[in-house]
Amino acid sequence: QVQLVESGGGLVQTGGSLRLTCTLSGRTFSTSALGWFRQPPGKDREFVAAISAREGHTSYANSVKGRFTVSRDNARNTVYLQIDTLKPEDTAVYYCAARKTASRALAAKDYDYWGQGTQVTVSS
Repeated sequence: QVQLVESGGGLVQTGGSLRLTCTLSGRTFSTSALGWFRQPPGKDREFVAAISAREGHTSYANSVKGRFTVSRDNARNTVYLQIDTLKPEDTAVYYCAARKTASRALAAKDYDYWGQGTQVTVSS
């Protein structure tokens, strides 16, 4: 059974930082592209960042470029999302997702497995 477990969310002040962690089990991590999405209160889920399986190529939403960094550690079956210079509009539930293929994707529909989400709240 494939499982994705996120952690690292919390309440932080504007300008602060967080590192979200997501661990994959039940599937070969090194062949899976991974993505981060978020769902702000009352809004639809949106793409945040993605990383390919082999080369580690990354993609980011325009709203987070320069502040968010996605990385992966294949030895630990873990993907990270470093979030810096947090803004109140970053408040959301953050989800990690995995694909059955190695190439990254920006659309939620292209991901096969999802974690349960972790809450990030940024106070002004």
